[in-house]
Amino acid sequence: MQKLGTPNKIFEIDDWIGMLLVFLIGSLWCFSLAILLTISVSNISWFWLVFSILGRTYLHTGLFILAHDSMHGNLIPCSRSLNNIIGRFAVGIYAFLPYDHCFINHHHHHRYSAQIGDPDFHGSISHPIFWYVKFIREYLPMRSLITFLIKMSFIIAGLTIIFNIPLINIILFWLLPLILSSSQLFFFGTYLPHRQTLNNSNFSPRLNNNLYSILWSLISCYNFGHYHWEHHEYPQLPWYRLHTVHRASY
Repeated sequence: MQKLGTPNKIFEIDDWIGMLLVFLIGSLWCFSLAILLTISVSNISWFWLVFSILGRTYLHTGLFILAHDSMHGNLIPCSRSLNNIIGRFAVGIYAFLPYDHCFINHHHHHRYSAQIGDPDFHGSISHPIFWYVKFIREYLPMRSLITFLIKMSFIIAGLTIIFNIPLINIILFWLLPLILSSSQLFFFGTYLPHRQTLNNSNFSPRLNNNLYSILWSLISCYNFGHYHWEHHEYPQLPWYRLHTVHRASY
């Protein structure tokens, strides 16, 4: 299968789509956090509580997806520097992650996929929990973890002491979605596609590309689960176009 060319007209369209996605995900993330931090948790039904946490999780994952496409130069194709600026901002909000470190790791993942040198690959680790710990350590090394803990401590202290934000709100609508988001990225975007590379329907091309598959791929991990093979074959395409190059491998 030949690589797809990307005409300039598509680049122009993708520039606008990328900027729209940055605005939508970024504004929804900020707006939802501002609202949910100030509400009384005791007055929320269980349904809306769970819905809010999962919604915040999905938006939090969206921040990392924006950074991911920035690393590939796909978010705003016309400007590499703008991609990097947005990428740094996105992973900064996500978990104060070092963008340059994430950039190098992710490109090593593509270059040495599922072999020695791939920071996302389990190597001799097959249990998902241990693999998840390795995954977190690769993208959040000790120095970054200390930075995260210090910054979050100052933020939490400021929110609780100065603005009287309940600690439970910060935990439920900021810290918990962060943990769930990292689990979502790992499980659907790394573990399922890469736990095996041969005859793995979560990595290899699949025959089914129906509406259900497209919606589930969008909900589960912004297309990086169901269309993981497509991303590795066509890394120049943004996440929302991966379903368009879905092919059978035979």
